[in-house]
Amino acid sequence: MSSPSKRRDMDVMKLMMSDYTVEPINDGINEFNVEFHGPKESNVSLAVPWIAPYVLKGGVWKVRVELPDAYPYKSPSIGFVNKIFHPNVDELSGSVCLDVINQSWSPMFDLLNVFEVFLPQLLLYPNPSDPLNGDAASLMMKDKAQYEQKVKEYCERYAKKEHMDNTLTDDSEVEVSDNEAFSDGRSDSDDEVVGRADP
Repeated sequence: MSSPSKRRDMDVMKLMMSDYTVEPINDGINEFNVEFHGPKESNVSLAVPWIAPYVLKGGVWKVRVELPDAYPYKSPSIGFVNKIFHPNVDELSGSVCLDVINQSWSPMFDLLNVFEVFLPQLLLYPNPSDPLNGDAASLMMKDKAQYEQKVKEYCERYAKKEHMDNTLTDDSEVEVSDNEAFSDGRSDSDDEVVGRADP
C-alpha cells in the first residue's frame, strides 16, 4: 500500500488530468480550489423536477478542498466558496453536510468521487431532513416553487464563471437589478452579509 502523501499527490494529479481546474492555495497540495460545474442536464431525472435549477442555470462553483495529513484515511474538508442556496450547504461558511464525506468516508474513495459522484448527487438530491441551511430546507419542504425560484436567483447571481471569485464579502460588487430581488419579498438591500468563514 502506498503512503498517504503519495496517494494524496496521485489523487490531486488525477483530478487535474480529468479536466478540472485546480488552483493551489499557498503553493501547497493540501489546500486548493476546484472549479465545479453542476450536473449535466442529461443526468437529471424527470421524476425530480424541483432540483433542475442547479442544472438548468449552468451553475459553476469554486469548491475549496483541504486534505488532512491522514488523507485518504481521513476525509477531505469540502466547502463552496461562492454562495449556493441548498439545504445541505451552510450559507455562511460553505461547509457541506454529506454523510459519505463526513461520516462514512473510506480510503477507497478519491477526489474524483467527490467531484464526479458525491457533489453532483448533493445537488440533484437535496436532503431537507438533515439541513445545514434551515431556511433552504424549510422553504424546500413548504413551497418547492418558491425554493426553485430562489435557487435560480442564487445560480444567476453567484454561480456563473464570472462570479467564482466573489465570496460573500465581495457581494457588493455583484450588481442586481430591482427585478432580481429575493422571491420572499426582500430586496438585496435588506440582506446584510457579515462575511464568509473558511470551511
